[in-house]
Amino acid sequence: MTKQAKAIMVQGTSSNVGKSILVAALCRIFKQDGYSVAPYKSQNMALNAFVTKEGGEMGRAQVVQAEAAGIDPSVHMNPILLKPEADARSQVVVLGKVQTTVKAKEYYKLTDDLLKIAMDSLVKLRNEYDVVVIEGAGSPAEINLSKHEIANMRIAREAAAPVLLVGDIDRGGVYASCYGTVQLLSKEDRKYIKGYVINKLRGDGSLLAPANKILEKKTHIPIIGVVPYFKNITIAQEDSVYLDNPQEESAKCDLDVVIVRLPHISNYDDFDPIKAFGGALRYVQKVSELGNPHIIILPGSKNTFADLKWLKDNGLFNVIQIKNSQGTVIIGICGGYQIMGKTLSDPLGIEKDPEDQTNWTQEDSGLGILDSHTIFADEKRTCQTTAQTIQNRSILDNMAGIKLSGYEIHMGRTTVEGSCAFNLCTQGGKACVVHDGALNKEGNAFGTYLHGIFDSSEFTSILLNNVRKYYGLPQRYDMTGVNKNAEYNKLADIVRQNVDMAKIYEILNKGL
Repeated sequence: MTKQAKAIMVQGTSSNVGKSILVAALCRIFKQDGYSVAPYKSQNMALNAFVTKEGGEMGRAQVVQAEAAGIDPSVHMNPILLKPEADARSQVVVLGKVQTTVKAKEYYKLTDDLLKIAMDSLVKLRNEYDVVVIEGAGSPAEINLSKHEIANMRIAREAAAPVLLVGDIDRGGVYASCYGTVQLLSKEDRKYIKGYVINKLRGDGSLLAPANKILEKKTHIPIIGVVPYFKNITIAQEDSVYLDNPQEESAKCDLDVVIVRLPHISNYDDFDPIKAFGGALRYVQKVSELGNPHIIILPGSKNTFADLKWLKDNGLFNVIQIKNSQGTVIIGICGGYQIMGKTLSDPLGIEKDPEDQTNWTQEDSGLGILDSHTIFADEKRTCQTTAQTIQNRSILDNMAGIKLSGYEIHMGRTTVEGSCAFNLCTQGGKACVVHDGALNKEGNAFGTYLHGIFDSSEFTSILLNNVRKYYGLPQRYDMTGVNKNAEYNKLADIVRQNVDMAKIYEILNKGL
């Protein structure tokens, strides 16, 4: 009989308290200590998605955690992915494939069946690894959802997994949120909480001692760690809430890079590697925030038509056109690439909101920066892809032949009348001869369907130096890309220094 892995779960007092990053840290620590370890999150709601080697979609957070654990990502690490399309409607991705699109009320009718699928994935992981680190979602004290949730205490009970509860002291009220969370749980569920982790502390941790003792006395649950707020570790973020905070700028940054924060922005961590090569990232939503950047990036979108309308309604559409005509560099990824073209068509109503008949159109005009046309298909293309740059002029000068690897997640099929930017070499592991992306006639704008191209240090460093040359700025050769392995080790070191790992091992080994 196969021996099941031990499991420990990380829940939070709310979203964005640092659950994902703590799970990544624990995955790296357990790996360093000689265990085979896998992350797991039964249900994830996010527009930041990744495509596995098998072509399945999963949340980026579990990909980061798998990287920290030193293993390949699998859809079983995130068997259910919800991708919001509107305020109360989400696409439901099950084991990497789109199953349906539903409203919240309709989704709750599916949760019992989905829970079985999620638990099957967890059992599979527990049969393959020594330890599974489980991440919760939101808060376990969302009592309006307790009967239907399949991401917090129902998972803890099914897995018989002890729970660490994480609270964010930076946002204030951490003791009230920890105490309130525990008190709102049933007596049965409270026994699963085995320790608190106070996260994002700025300042002297010793000053918390009196408050820590009060919380421990009131709840009979120990505080096993106080983790400092850190800024010097480059690890992809799952929650777009972090975009609400000003991005930290390095003194080495000499390029102003604006990313348009579309309402349905997806895969915003595509651009994080740019920071390592001197690009200061700014996320903007208004014309007044735009300024005069060196680069404007249009990112991926879960609802391209709605985001295109938003750009037109708030004035950014016209201003981006003007900026490009004046020479500003424009780059588009996936949905942003589609928006940069001349036309977008959706004859099958792929992105149509069934309840919004008034604003729907089957065709709309794009920015017209690229000579391209997009038609939405009924099948989503999800695959890992390798490619080569084929252009050799302007901002893509001296870049022909650079090898790239990334992934595709899109419904659109785009035809290009002008110059293509890339040759695809493989899609889903199969050799192909396909053009991707487009470069405009002026050579100061391009788009592509490939997510992850900026992870190539060669591509990003040469591209940004070409942009510097374009603007008459000095070239830069003093920067290197991000060493992910080193970053995960730095994260593990910080957690080891500030969390009682002996206590965590005790909790893990003892279980319930």
